[in-house]
Formats: sequence, C-alpha cells, structure tokens
Amino acid sequence: MMNKFIYTIIAVSITLGAYAQKSDGSTKSLVKAEKEFAEDLAKHGAKTAFTTYSANDALVFRPNPVNAKTFYAGQGDDKGLSWNPVYAKVARSGDWGFTTGPFTADGETKTYGQYLSVWKAKDGKWELAMDLGITHNKPLNKVEPLFIEPKDFYKPKFAGDKQRAAGVDIIATTEKTLNTMLKSYGIAAFAGFLNPDARVLFPGYEPIIGKEKALSFFNGMVKNITLKTTKVNKADGGDLAYTYGVATVDYKADLRESFNYLFIYERQADHNWNLIVQVFAPAER
Repeated sequence: MMNKFIYTIIAVSITLGAYAQKSDGSTKSLVKAEKEFAEDLAKHGAKTAFTTYSANDALVFRPNPVNAKTFYAGQGDDKGLSWNPVYAKVARSGDWGFTTGPFTADGETKTYGQYLSVWKAKDGKWELAMDLGITHNKPLNKVEPLFIEPKDFYKPKFAGDKQRAAGVDIIATTEKTLNTMLKSYGIAAFAGFLNPDARVLFPGYEPIIGKEKALSFFNGMVKNITLKTTKVNKADGGDLAYTYGVATVDYKADLRESFNYLFIYERQADHNWNLIVQVFAPAER
C-alpha cells in the first residue's frame, strides 16, 4: 500500500510539472511557464528548478556557455535567485519564444540585473533552451510589462531539414552583413539593423529601450564591435530568429572586452530582419 502511495505521488508530481510547462503556442503560456519556473526555484532551489525546466541540450552562460543540466547537477539548491518577465514574444509557429526582465540574487550583497531566456516547445510543453544575463546597480526605472501574442498561427506542413537550413542561411547572411558593415562603418552600422523598439542589455546599465537610445548608447562609448557567430536558429513560422556567439567590443577609451552575445531578430513587413533584443554578457577568455 505504501509503495502504491509513493508511486501515486511521483505520478502526480510528474503530471503537475508537465502541466506547469504546458505550451499552447501563446505568449501567455510561455510567461506562465517562466513564472512557475521562478516559483519552483524559490520553493525547491536552483538545482532542482533548472534540471526540471531545461531541455537536454539547453545552454546557460556561467559566464561561458555550458550545458544547463550538467552545470546545475554540480550546484546546490540555492533559493536566493528571483526574477520576473516583463517582455516576451512567441513565434507564430509556436516552436519557440523568449522572455526578458529583471532579476535579483541574494548573497553577501544583493545583486541586480536583467536576464534573457529562449524557450522551445517540445511535446506540448515549454523547455528552457538558453539563459544568460547582465548585472547593474539597483534599478531606478520601472519597465512596463509587454507580452506580445503572435498575430496568427502558421507552421509549414512540409518543413524539412533542407527548408530549415535555407532559412538559417538567411539569418546567418544577415548577421554576416551586419558584421561586415560594423567593420567598414563602425558602430553607426547598427542604424540599419535595429528595430524602433529594440532593447539592449549591457553590463552596468538598465535596459536601453528604443533605437535612438540604443544608438546614442553605442555611439557614446563604443568604437566598434566584431561578431563571431556560433549558432543560428530560425522559427518555422519565419517571423523570429536568434543568434549567439562572441562579440569583441573596442571602446573609444582604447580598451577591448569580450562578450557572449544573444541577438533576437524579427522579420519586418519589407522582408528585412531587424534586431529587437541584444544582450552582451561578459565572457571568460
């Protein structure tokens, strides 16, 4: 009888976990999964939460990219991390989406920052695919929540590896063009690639929201940025894509620094791909 009771509890726990991460292709379901992920960490700790919610091939940047399950298998169940999504969007094909927002971490001193997470839908539930972030001083500005639902649902019936590879090539070429223009024209090259509502997350700064503010920020202290792309992924619906890799930043103060970057691209009405989110997280050489 006792064994049966234990098995029942385990089965219920598994069912509740799957339900908590349930994906219906909406941004609402993704935000719900993100919040329940944070609640799970507060209740059970980081090791349990990350190993439960992460995909088998998920990457976390601590500071360089490492498999999430492998990394957290060796960590303790610290409960001092909390966060809340304030901006989220899901691809119209419902296969992946992203969230970003503020986090705080308790330690000898409280740490504040911003995170960016990419989630992928698998077997009807959301799984964390990528997570990284930056730190800054205690925030002074409040960011209003913005959760954008897909305008419609579209997923090609016959999307195979060949079609996906062709889509990835388009994004890879876009980023290669951006990198070439950055080398030729300096930081001003971003002007042709940033969306009007673009967000930039950079260490030491609260979220920089809006194209003009982002350009002013870059122009104020950065001379040039060189990108080395590691991977590209494009949603089956053809509206969102992301890239990640290593960015070398040359400052006007004659200093150079390396960052792990994650860029989110969105396809525009004119068929161009614009950057809507950029995060530059410190890297270890």
